[in-house]
Amino acid sequence: MGAQKASEDGDRRIGRRALIVGGVVAAAGTAALARDELARLWWRVPGVEKPREQGVVDYAGARWVAASDANWRRADRPDDFGVDMVIVHVTQGSFDSAVQAFQDPDHQAASHYIVGQDGRVTQMIRELDVAYHAGNRDYNERSVGIEHAGFVDRPEDFTDEMYEASARLTARICARYGIPVDRDHIIGHVEVPGTDHTDPGPHWDWDRYMKLVRRARTMQARPSPSASATAG
Repeated sequence: MGAQKASEDGDRRIGRRALIVGGVVAAAGTAALARDELARLWWRVPGVEKPREQGVVDYAGARWVAASDANWRRADRPDDFGVDMVIVHVTQGSFDSAVQAFQDPDHQAASHYIVGQDGRVTQMIRELDVAYHAGNRDYNERSVGIEHAGFVDRPEDFTDEMYEASARLTARICARYGIPVDRDHIIGHVEVPGTDHTDPGPHWDWDRYMKLVRRARTMQARPSPSASATAG
């Protein structure tokens, strides 16, 4: 089953890129494509990947700890797959145990981020790549997954620091990909079709969380005082 899945994933990516490459070749043949456009698209040729630097994070407040490469699939999102969703998870364990699980190649699952009860954020998979977190291939390909350390039946695990840090992270992800800040696009793992998970559970305060995300999104969209002074 694993080999078949890998083959299907490869076929899908190559098929999409073949269309791009065909368009590039045709345009270049007619001298209709500018040099800077060719430079922008070169990495989309099959077998050519975006340049990456070890330890680079997508969210400035995060610390990088790499997940096992058995728990995610290399991609070039949002060019291969559009990103239009954030999925909220709860680890059913501690922060450290979640990190260890995502580093375990036998775990076969991991999210892009983990948020601790103290507000710390660790990124384990680049947003470019497809994390195996939702239990649904389509949702994996189109979403960013955020784990929250704790247990679904312990409301005290969902601290102020956790809510606020996670909301800032989600707001930044929504800004990056143009994701609407609403409950159709920011969902719980339990809402993914076909899943047997119940997280984030009944004690996750969605009203509070969404208000915090909207507030963070508004604050991020405001120009800084120095930028305003420069513009004036």
